[in-house]
Formats: sequence, structure tokens, C-alpha cells
Amino acid sequence: MYAGDIMTVNVNLTGLPALVLPCGFVDSSSAALPVGIQMIGAAFEVEKLFKVGHIFEQTLQGCSFIPPIVADELAC
Repeated sequence: MYAGDIMTVNVNLTGLPALVLPCGFVDSSSAALPVGIQMIGAAFEVEKLFKVGHIFEQTLQGCSFIPPIVADELAC
């Protein structure tokens, strides 16, 4: 947990707006691990950050964010 927190706490300390969105999976030995993208906006530019996040989500609209190991179980 500490390793994950150390990547996001700096933004909280600066007061900048940030948004984390899922963007895919990284293959591992037996299961794929989820990956997210963190977007950091300029001070007081929350609306612009939301617009960029929305465009990113629309771009990935056809992508599946169900882990492959779970998708295989659902297909059976």
C-alpha cells in the first residue's frame, strides 16, 4: 500500500486537482494486473481536467476493463 500511496500523495500535498482512470492491464504470470493513468491538472482547472478525463474515457469506450482471468471464468 505504501508504494501506491507514495505515487499519489504528492499531488494531494500541492492541492492540484488529479484524476485516476483505468486504462488497461499488464500481463503477469497467471493474471493480468490493472493499470491506471493519473492526470494532474493546473491549479483551479478542475473543469478542464474533467473534460480531458471524459475525452480519454470516450476514446477507450470499446475497451473491456474486466481482468482476463475473470473474463475467462465468465465465458464458461
